[in-house]
Amino acid sequence: MTKDVVVEHGESSKAPLVAPVASGVGRAASVADVFLRFLAIVGTIASAIAMGTTNETLPFFTQFIQFEAKYSDLPSFTFFVAANAVVCTYLVLSIPLSIVHIVRPRARYSRLVLVFFDAAMLTLLTAGASAAAAIVYLAHKGNVRANWFAICQQFDSFCERISGSLIGSFAAMVLLIMLIFLSAFALARCH
Repeated sequence: MTKDVVVEHGESSKAPLVAPVASGVGRAASVADVFLRFLAIVGTIASAIAMGTTNETLPFFTQFIQFEAKYSDLPSFTFFVAANAVVCTYLVLSIPLSIVHIVRPRARYSRLVLVFFDAAMLTLLTAGASAAAAIVYLAHKGNVRANWFAICQQFDSFCERISGSLIGSFAAMVLLIMLIFLSAFALARCH
């Protein structure tokens, strides 16, 4: 749908009526994109810090014999911290490109690049959180058939922190999914 618009001294041009509205929707989507990226940064960095600083020591009979639980004892937790740190770094580095989309809401290729890397970071974050969630489950419940006993009855604060660190990571996963849908919506709007 077009309308003749008077440009200058009787000249006219065919201008689409929806152009200002489309750019306004694209700009709003870009502002939401930046906001969601900041929230995901908070979730990933909080998860990495919470897991990376988790340890607990229990005395056993005497003060000289102690049991210690720390995140670096389990490779799944180390991978979780690394995955959250990589995703957090990516999100920080992607903020300037998201800000460019506020200024230029019709930018297609840069938004397509963000969709690709957002999907890759979602995959990495999902892998790290899933690996850590499996170990957290074993820490809470154990596995009788494999003779793995639940350690959370002894290491209360350790288990609380590792369980809490999963929350930020899973929230960041949801935010990355929302970012991918938002970028796909913005790409569909600017064709």
